[in-house]
Amino acid sequence: MEANQLTELEKEFENIPLKEALQLIASRFPGQVAFSTSFGMEDQVITHIIGKNKIPLKVFTLDTGRMFNETYEVWSSTANIFDLAIDPFYPDAQEIQNFVNERGINSMYLSVDNRKECCRIRKIEPLKRALKGIAVWVTGVRAAQSVNRQNFKMFEWDEAFQLIKFNPLLHWSDQDVADFIHQNHTPYNQLHDQGFLSIGCAPCTRAVQFGEDARAGRWWWEDSKKECGLHQTKVLADITDPELTQSTDIH
Repeated sequence: MEANQLTELEKEFENIPLKEALQLIASRFPGQVAFSTSFGMEDQVITHIIGKNKIPLKVFTLDTGRMFNETYEVWSSTANIFDLAIDPFYPDAQEIQNFVNERGINSMYLSVDNRKECCRIRKIEPLKRALKGIAVWVTGVRAAQSVNRQNFKMFEWDEAFQLIKFNPLLHWSDQDVADFIHQNHTPYNQLHDQGFLSIGCAPCTRAVQFGEDARAGRWWWEDSKKECGLHQTKVLADITDPELTQSTDIH
């Protein structure tokens, strides 16, 4: 993918409403567009549009095995309300068993390396399977979510996965998302009402305090940048490289 092609897509989609943008990208790459959801509020906006309008693109989620029960509840209600198939991708059972046996069930608190290895097994490896054969990966990433994401573009080339990453909500504000959810009665994770702005695995997520960054509740015990490796501003050639998760995150 050449840079000028991404620039052309950026210009073409710049002022297109969300529904039309998703319909257009699905028609431009038939059968090769996938949307990853972690059931956060921004993901629910995109899921609502896909489900209500029956837009023909794949929807998947990464079930790490350590998600909040509230996340499973919104997953279930979303699938039922929109009659939508949400494909789950799980970590390799043997890898998880070996990791827990060798390092402990809550070893992510002991070192950054342990936490990143847990993210690799539970998120990155399943993501590689989910994106196999996909040309465009649609995400709910927004620039307002963290400092790391403010330089993202609506269309980016992901070197690791060799595909286009499409961030249609990149310039939506927190208020834009909240307004859509409430005006359209879209199901959302009830943890948001308890101060959880960014919701991941239960052991690694807490509520955010007033004035904190939206992702301050993720891996709060670390001083490093709060990303798990899924969404990179600069992606290395091999996503299994441990250096990948040292710079920057379904979310």
